[in-house]
Amino acid sequence: MINLDNLPKHIAIIMDGNGRWAKERKKSRSYGHQAGSKALERVLRAADALGIPHLTVYAFSTENWQRPKEEVDSLMNLLRSYLKKYLKDSEKNNIKIDIIGDKAKLDEDIQEQIRDLEMKTSKKSGLNLHIALNYGSRDEIIRAVKKMSQDVLESKLNLDSIDRHTFSMYLDTKAIPDPDLLIRTSGEQRLSNFLLWQIAYSELYFCDKLWPDYDENDFYKAIYEFQNRNRRFGLI
Repeated sequence: MINLDNLPKHIAIIMDGNGRWAKERKKSRSYGHQAGSKALERVLRAADALGIPHLTVYAFSTENWQRPKEEVDSLMNLLRSYLKKYLKDSEKNNIKIDIIGDKAKLDEDIQEQIRDLEMKTSKKSGLNLHIALNYGSRDEIIRAVKKMSQDVLESKLNLDSIDRHTFSMYLDTKAIPDPDLLIRTSGEQRLSNFLLWQIAYSELYFCDKLWPDYDENDFYKAIYEFQNRNRRFGLI
């Protein structure tokens, strides 16, 4: 049974397995991504109901541009649909949404949708949903180093004052606590360039289910296991 007094403050999810799920059903990968979006809705409802403060989901990586153009176009169109849906739903739910990643490389109409969504949900006080779009941790770290270096050159930042906290403030996640728990579905056990700095002391949980089959009970199971681990943060 989940202990409501010991919930993770931030859960990050690598939503993996949409393509394999579709292939098993002799459907297109786009069909799998559509099914995966429904799994995300289930998890969002569960996280919000539990009172999880932060949820970050890996929606589109910097490496995903290398996929076939047809699949990328389909993903972008699906993204447009869901940004529009989240904007409409924002009138009745209490979820705050923001996007992490290099948004400048997304199509202008998508960037505009993102700006509208972030603005219209900025005052919400419920679940904070962080969607990683055109995100890669190595790219994020390089962008952070460039911004920090520029500030040093312009004497806005003293080189000797740079520490872990200072560096974190240049990342896309500067206003977000580090994840307590990272979940990856589909049986793969790797991090895939996701939040590499932020998950230094996160608990990792790997689930064999393909993402479109993932449901509330799977989510609860991951939280239950998290609550039964001993987090030492390098101490004895």
